[in-house]
Amino acid sequence: MIFSDPRIKMSEEEYRLIRDFVYSNSGISFDESAKFLLERRLYHRLEIHGLSNYKDYHRYLLYGPDKDMELNSVLDILTTNETYFYREQCQLKAFTDEVLPEIMERKKNIRIWSAGCSTGEEPYTIAMLVLDKIQRNSWDIEIFAHDISHRAIRAARHGIYSDSSFRTTEECYKNRFFEPCGDGKFKIKDEVKRLVKFGQLNLLDANRMGLLGKMDVVFCRNVIIYFDTQAKKNVIENLYNRLDEGSYLLLGHSESLINISTAFILQNLKNDIIYRKPFLSGSIDGADNIANNIKINRKVR
Repeated sequence: MIFSDPRIKMSEEEYRLIRDFVYSNSGISFDESAKFLLERRLYHRLEIHGLSNYKDYHRYLLYGPDKDMELNSVLDILTTNETYFYREQCQLKAFTDEVLPEIMERKKNIRIWSAGCSTGEEPYTIAMLVLDKIQRNSWDIEIFAHDISHRAIRAARHGIYSDSSFRTTEECYKNRFFEPCGDGKFKIKDEVKRLVKFGQLNLLDANRMGLLGKMDVVFCRNVIIYFDTQAKKNVIENLYNRLDEGSYLLLGHSESLINISTAFILQNLKNDIIYRKPFLSGSIDGADNIANNIKINRKVR
């Protein structure tokens, strides 16, 4: 996306109004140094609506006839969608070789959620791993994917990607799961696409998240880095409530729950370190798992 130099400048007061509006509706936090970024990226919206200043635009965001659609446009513009297939491969190996087998011993119906799925590379990677590693006739595996950006969800459902999305994809997987569609781009095959259910969702919206039911694995990678501390706490609490007991939370390698949450157990696997929601103490199996996890956690510390 290309942004032009704005001819209308944003005052400090206007910046605070729009910054606080974005934060209250998304949890995305901008510091004082981001004024020019918002000014540059939102200037085109003023042109579209024939507005002469950002204060009027803030009023439009609050009271305009299509304020919900305009909020979606703002979030599409301000959120970045840097992602690619098979990202953070050590973690993916932990998922396929350790996390999934452990869950498969306990369950036949496995629910996986990509929370903050961007343009679809992550949930489609999960689907490709499932197709490659698991005999699906023995397990019912559901994959859900959500993002706050309507634009990202549209692109994910479309399923067409350029070379930048394949920077760590082995050629054999590219040939197996994609087909050329012209202009040097590749389209995800239907056998992968039909495994993933996409939708738009704000991770701060606990009520809507509650409609998803319980999950066995949640991928929320490189998402909470855009939130301030309080928003991070709220998002992680919402994710915790969506996880079934004994289920797993996979964050990005640059993210951690230090000073955010003590509700999870840090589990050291062979291929990576991930977070796990404890089993309820009333279960014998759960008690055994908690004991094992505490031993592992002590080693990590």
